Amino acid sequence: MEPPDARAGARRAPRLLVLALLLAAHPGSKAEVRLSVPPLVEVMRGESVTLDCSPLGTHDYFMLEWFLVDRSGARHHLASAELRGSELRDKELNSRGRSPPYQLDSRGRLVLPEAQVGDERDYVCVVKAGAAGTAEATARLNVFAKPEAPEVSPNKGTLSVMDDFAQEIATCSSRNGNPAPQIMWYRNGQPLAVPLEVNSEGYMTTRTVREASGLLSLTSTLYLRLHKPDREASFHCSVHYYLPAGQHGRLDSPSFSLTLHYPTERVLFWLGSQSTAEGWVREGDSVQLLCRGDGSPSPEYTFFRLQDKQEDVLKTSLEGNLTLERVQRNQSGTYGCRVEDYDAPEDTELSKTLELRVAYLDSLELSTGEELSLPLGNSTTVTCSARGLPTPTLHWTKDSAPMGEDSTLSLHSVTFDSAGTYTCEAYMPRIPLLSRTRSFRLLVQGTPEIKAKETQLKAEGSWTEGDEVTLICYARGYPEPKLSWSQLGGSPTEPAPGGQGWVSSSLTLKVTSALSQDGVSCEASNPLGNTHHVFHFGTVAPQTSQAGVAVMAVAISVALLLLVVAVFYCMRRKGRPGCCQRGEKGSPPPGEPKLSHSGSERPEQTGLLMGSASGGAKHGSGGFGDEC
Repeated sequence: MEPPDARAGARRAPRLLVLALLLAAHPGSKAEVRLSVPPLVEVMRGESVTLDCSPLGTHDYFMLEWFLVDRSGARHHLASAELRGSELRDKELNSRGRSPPYQLDSRGRLVLPEAQVGDERDYVCVVKAGAAGTAEATARLNVFAKPEAPEVSPNKGTLSVMDDFAQEIATCSSRNGNPAPQIMWYRNGQPLAVPLEVNSEGYMTTRTVREASGLLSLTSTLYLRLHKPDREASFHCSVHYYLPAGQHGRLDSPSFSLTLHYPTERVLFWLGSQSTAEGWVREGDSVQLLCRGDGSPSPEYTFFRLQDKQEDVLKTSLEGNLTLERVQRNQSGTYGCRVEDYDAPEDTELSKTLELRVAYLDSLELSTGEELSLPLGNSTTVTCSARGLPTPTLHWTKDSAPMGEDSTLSLHSVTFDSAGTYTCEAYMPRIPLLSRTRSFRLLVQGTPEIKAKETQLKAEGSWTEGDEVTLICYARGYPEPKLSWSQLGGSPTEPAPGGQGWVSSSLTLKVTSALSQDGVSCEASNPLGNTHHVFHFGTVAPQTSQAGVAVMAVAISVALLLLVVAVFYCMRRKGRPGCCQRGEKGSPPPGEPKLSHSGSERPEQTGLLMGSASGGAKHGSGGFGDEC
């Protein structure tokens, strides 16, 4: 896209060049001069540009002149010089107030440092080659300038979609470009095809201003007839500008949205707090009622409660929120919200209602107290009563184990295993986290039940004297039993690990032969009776090492007894002449001859053994009698 003057200059330059060549070739001229001049030169503002004007062929001498053609078509001399051989002489320059001034290089080309928008003109080069003739050609210079980023000024007011004419949307400006750029408008990223002619649906106006610098500034204003979907639309403008060699550039403005006024067409009313699909909320919770109309600006909201078909106004607000703190069961009922929008169509439903249902669950009631005592083998029933809305579901558990889904708990022929904590739970499947529980403890009265345990298990008859064993007795019943042992050293009665009403006591002892006869008994007793258990060990074998010691001890005892008897016997014989002396070995008394024969002792020894035996026969139970 090129400005008209640029296209006209581009068309005129080749014609001038052809005309110059035709004049040079006129039959009246003595010779022919041809020039090499580019018809169109493009440059960015601020860059240096060189305009070439070179005669074709070989010329020893020619005069070169450059002229500037103004808008009226008048020529103004800029520079001249003579070329002799390869040397340029007698240069003359007329800057015409340009800064920096025009220059001629060594080849006679016109140099424009730092091209400006004011340099955008036609430049004529004239060459006079004496007898060879005269020729001229024109070069068109176009200077391009990139504009500044666009600035958009949206309409900050509230625009009504109810108006039936186009309203001013925004103004977009782009400054200091060359040639003049173009401005386009976009909605949601898509270009808006709006004409320049005024109409009720939409159009745009443009205005171009040339700045003191010669650059061009463009302003465009968009007008549209708005509709409700435009409340969410995003608008922006863009500037399209030109560059050398047919290139183009684009700069986009920030996007913006509009504030629209449109009537309410739809109203929404709902519970903002956690609730069920049926609208149930828990008693004691805080409940939010939310109301929203789709009109803009936000309308006023009126909250009310319907009681006997009459509206009881609760609150009026612009936020559309109503909070009921710690809602109670008597607040159940029909609540409504009305949007106060007087621009809405008559057939628009501006009121909505909903049902608020407050769920509650009162404390549970049991037909028994916190403790229930029953004799062993008896039966009873316990009833659990619950009052709530919606109707609660009941179920029983014993020590967390399920017992039944009914309000009545039946206990038949209770045993000690029946004792424990029974819990009735009421809950509402449709209302999360709304439940209550009530418990009672069943105590079963009866003579204690007992069971026993040995830490070192052995069969009867497998025990050895000295083995250590720990005996444990467990008992349960109500009242709680006490445990006692037939042997000393039993531990105090205390609750057994694992609970369930059991108590325990332990006894650690060494097995002896005496225990093989009577065993060890454990007794559990309470005011209702007692029960006992006997631990039997059977035959208790002596330890191997202890049996050898016993045999040795018996042998030593027998030997000592025989020695004592022999000593006693000899002492009794000493009271008679020759008693014990004949039987003794050794030296005879002084003055008596020695007995040299060895056989003299045998009759004494024999007589001693026989005398002992006979003495025993002679005196009977009279002991050893006189025997030594």
